[in-house]
Amino acid sequence: MGTSSDVDARSGERLSRASAFLAVGIAVAVAATGLAWAKWLPYADRAGTVAASGAWKGSSLLALGAGENAFARAWDFTLAYSCAVWKALVVALVVAAAVDVLVPKRWLVALLGRRTPLGGSLAGGVASLPGMMCTCCTAPIAVTMRRAGVPLPAALAFWLGNPVLNPAVLVFLALLAPASWVAVRVVVGVLLVVGFSALVGVWAARRRGGDRADVPAAREAVERAQRQADEPLVWREVPRRFLSRLARLAVVLVPEYLVVVFLIGLVGPPLSGVFGQAGAVAVLLAALVGTLVVLPTGGEIPILLGLAAAGASAGMLGALLLVLPAVSLPSAVMVGRALGWRATAATAGATVVAGLLAGGLLTALA
Repeated sequence: MGTSSDVDARSGERLSRASAFLAVGIAVAVAATGLAWAKWLPYADRAGTVAASGAWKGSSLLALGAGENAFARAWDFTLAYSCAVWKALVVALVVAAAVDVLVPKRWLVALLGRRTPLGGSLAGGVASLPGMMCTCCTAPIAVTMRRAGVPLPAALAFWLGNPVLNPAVLVFLALLAPASWVAVRVVVGVLLVVGFSALVGVWAARRRGGDRADVPAAREAVERAQRQADEPLVWREVPRRFLSRLARLAVVLVPEYLVVVFLIGLVGPPLSGVFGQAGAVAVLLAALVGTLVVLPTGGEIPILLGLAAAGASAGMLGALLLVLPAVSLPSAVMVGRALGWRATAATAGATVVAGLLAGGLLTALA
């Protein structure tokens, strides 16, 4: 028969677990409400419009401000991009703060931190599918995940999976483009999100720990993160902590995001002129430039359709099909400190390789 202290401990544990479940439920409700407002309902409406009209409404942001001086063009680009993504960015910041405050870190690591890098990247990729966010809007959540102890492969896969495997964009492509585009986006996208994220995670671990940073070491890191202590959940403190985390994310990430987007507005449109060139070298340059420029969700579609109408090669189209949504310079700056600058650069390099692979595959299918 247990003592009074044992009974009190068990009661306290049950109460703690009940509070944790309630907190996680609130975080999920916040995420679902925000995504429904910013993503799910608007995309469902757009899918119906695209299916009925067979056309994409809107033009390429990279063509914005043509003929203006560089600073006017950069301002127009920054304003247009911000107007296109502000809802998703607000939701991302709110969800990131809610996850940070309400979701026990041990539970988050248990959900996404598998015992192998490949398992972790697969879990991160699957978790990314409901988000449907562009690479910049995903950044605050990826940063929060990484700071909570989520292993690098899972965080990378979540960051890449949102834009690359976005179900809404796949539907838009299926309605507007050849089936081969969708097939290449899915096949090479899964390879990038799951396979390359795992490889980058292993490489980064070896860079930090030498030859001893193998799979068993990664498994030990996950188990150690799962044992970490969470801050006590005191409900009266939740609003203050939430606002504090939200302000910290916004003050750090939003200004640097806007500055780098403005810089892309200065140089991105002129650099994107390589997209209309022919030849293998042009495809390589386009893949490199495509990892720098920033676009809202689905922003690659009018660019690709325009290039296809102008007679661009399948290699060019396949490369841009992957690199334009996957990584951008602003998003890389936003996640660099949390994911590690070397890992972020390696991810950009992996994206270029995936783009070239997609170009070759689309050429073979043409």
